Amino acid sequence: MSPAYAGLFFVFFGMSSSEKLKEILAQKLPLTAVNYAVDLWEKEPFSFKTTVSRKSKLGDFRYRRDRQIQTITINSDLNPYQFLLTYIHEVAHLHAFLRFGIEIPPHGAEWKSTFQQLMSPILSTEFFPIDLLIPLRKHMKNPKASSAADLFLMKEMSKYDDKSSNPEIVFLSDIMLGNRFLLSGREFEKGETRRTRVLCMEIKSGRKYLIAQLAKVKLIN
Repeated sequence: MSPAYAGLFFVFFGMSSSEKLKEILAQKLPLTAVNYAVDLWEKEPFSFKTTVSRKSKLGDFRYRRDRQIQTITINSDLNPYQFLLTYIHEVAHLHAFLRFGIEIPPHGAEWKSTFQQLMSPILSTEFFPIDLLIPLRKHMKNPKASSAADLFLMKEMSKYDDKSSNPEIVFLSDIMLGNRFLLSGREFEKGETRRTRVLCMEIKSGRKYLIAQLAKVKLIN
């Protein structure tokens, strides 16, 4: 990402600012998807914000009754394919609320069908590598509230992350039972897996915590 768009960046786009939006999204998305992403914005404009990485979410949309123009935020450190998926995920929230009303469940049937409709035109090798299309098409049959909850999809997506700054970072699911690892500066030992989470013991306190399998950790040799 160029220095002009590094870190926290916020902009409100008027209807005459499509080219500015295109310039910004070209820094973040696969180039073949930029025009489609801008077209979606032109149909229903919104404020757009990229943020520093958030551990709890990849992107965010919150409907505000007191605002005519809503806001979508996306983590700035996502790889281009994860950024594209997250962008469409959040735009689908906006379109679903505008079409069906603000009383619908955030990730209910209305949002799922809208998300599927918006993703359908780009589920091809023109926009995603073939190794991502297999888990992505499966994911889109019944999309989850967060793509981060889909272990298979996230593992495939992670192949396209920039690992140059943290080459030792791995998914918790990929290390062996009994291995020790660092997470947020704390040392843990991996225990048994319980569905989507792993029971791990913090070495310093002896306390046990359930940690997501998709947590990115640093293995201690």
